[in-house]
Parts: sequence; C-alpha cells; structure tokens
Amino acid sequence: MREKKTMKETKTIKTAHVLPPDTNHHGTMFGGKLMAYIDDVASIAAAKHARKPVVTASTDSVDFLQPIKVGDAVTLEAIVTYTGKSSMEICVKVTSEELLTGKTNVAAISFLTFVAIEDGKPAIIPEVVPESEEEIWLNETAQNRAEHRKARKMHSQELAEFFRKAY
Repeated sequence: MREKKTMKETKTIKTAHVLPPDTNHHGTMFGGKLMAYIDDVASIAAAKHARKPVVTASTDSVDFLQPIKVGDAVTLEAIVTYTGKSSMEICVKVTSEELLTGKTNVAAISFLTFVAIEDGKPAIIPEVVPESEEEIWLNETAQNRAEHRKARKMHSQELAEFFRKAY
C-alpha cells in the first residue's frame, strides 16, 4: 500500500515584485518570465510531495487571463492535484496585486505534469488525498485533463515524426 499525503502538504507559494526588466514594451510581465516562475513553484510542490528529485514532463496549459503590470506583486500558489504511480499533476494559480490599491486579479492558471525519478527511472510516489470541496473538484476533474494530455502527446509524437521526415 502506497503512502498518502494531503494536497495541502504540497502547497507552495512564491511572491515577487514585478520590476521594469521583467516587463515588455507594454509595461506588462513577460510571459516567458512568468512561465519560468510557474515551473519553479510547481517543481517545489512536486518535490515536497514526492520527496525525490522531479522533472517536468509537460506544461499542459498556461492560460494568461489578466496582464500583470510593472509595480505589481505577483503571487504563485502551486498544489499537487492528482497522482499516478510516479507522475503528478500540479495546478498553479497566479494572482497579481496592485500594491498601492490592494486590488487583486487571478492573472493566470497553469497545469503541469512532473515525474519523480530515482536512478534515472520513474519512482513510486505517495498518493495525493484531497480534503476540501475545491481540492476534491480539482482531483476529480484531473482524469479529464489527463485524457487531453494523452491525446495532445500522441498528436505531438505524430508531428515530431512528420517533421523528422519533412526536414
């Protein structure tokens, strides 16, 4: 029987001040900079759950919902929402806060998949257990997201074969 951990045990929070070098010519945060933050905080949540080295298997989605402006604080909250034997889905919620007014927005939502590794091979991880109503919803809807991931991966493999032959 596998060990079990609650979702809240994996919660990881990162906050940063958005400065001019972090922004584009529109005065909003570079998407790539935010994606690096997302991968970083997700990898910490995954490692907290697995207590083993982890690697990013896929960035399943990054939905940019609201711009993050220079001078804002950006906060990322990551949580493991679903586990397989060695893989885990991590959800990252990104919020921005106008520091002078206190106004907040959900700026982005992202789902990533990580795999725990030992000796270069996938390693068994604990099962994640949802407790709150929101956690249960995230956990129950994970299977649908996993099916989309598998279909997208198959399509990506077909594209890779096409490009291998075409170029």
